[in-house]
Amino acid sequence: MPGSENSTAAGQQNKLILVEFLLPGMIEQPLIKLENVWKIYQLGKVELEILKGISLEIAPGNFVVILGPSGSGKSTLLHIIGLLDTPTEGKVFLRNQDTSFLSEDELAQIRGEKIGFIFQQFNLLQNLTALENVMIPMVFQGISEIERKNRAEFLLESVGLKERMMHRPFELSGGEQQRIAIARSLSNDPEVIVADEPTGNLDSTTGKKIMETLINLHEKEQKTMIVVTHDPAIADYSEQIINIKDGQLVSNHLITEKVLWEK
Repeated sequence: MPGSENSTAAGQQNKLILVEFLLPGMIEQPLIKLENVWKIYQLGKVELEILKGISLEIAPGNFVVILGPSGSGKSTLLHIIGLLDTPTEGKVFLRNQDTSFLSEDELAQIRGEKIGFIFQQFNLLQNLTALENVMIPMVFQGISEIERKNRAEFLLESVGLKERMMHRPFELSGGEQQRIAIARSLSNDPEVIVADEPTGNLDSTTGKKIMETLINLHEKEQKTMIVVTHDPAIADYSEQIINIKDGQLVSNHLITEKVLWEK
């Protein structure tokens, strides 16, 4: 029927428009892709399922928030995305490379080159200065001492710690320590920054400043940012929100309008 071809074409066009609206930026190859990822711990005779069949994609340059309550599996998911842990079942792809077959040494090399980490507890070495803490990741990439020093100084200045470079972590506030951790995560110019509850140990005012620092770095350097949190307010910064509950993906959507946290 002649009308049937027209209606089919119109339907395909509408479907294409819908896909482009819902998934801006996802037409290109994903930077990170998870396929049916499970994480199961064996506790004696009991199997504890932490992640249950997670599949998702993250586009290059996105600011992603993984949102969920305590015990939902979101930190485990972040560790798998950041190649700090491996799934019991399923596959994790980075730039179309299946990481399932890589050795621990190969995974460590990828983490060192391509992924920067920010932790809730800061994980700074207390006996080293801010400058030395930021220089450490570059040692393992064979960067010369003068280059390490110059880049560390540049990064600390970029997060507002120019006058605090020679201070040790115990001499600094929580917000200042987290900014050192942010600078350290950028040491090797990674493609991806993963942050596990980066404001969890901070008051709301300091937490807001830390998120502003992250969003500023994201916009200036076009880094892919993946932030785990239980705080819905932080989702206001994101371009993609992944909701997880009881180890399962509840929702995964991109937002088309940028909203800044103004509280």
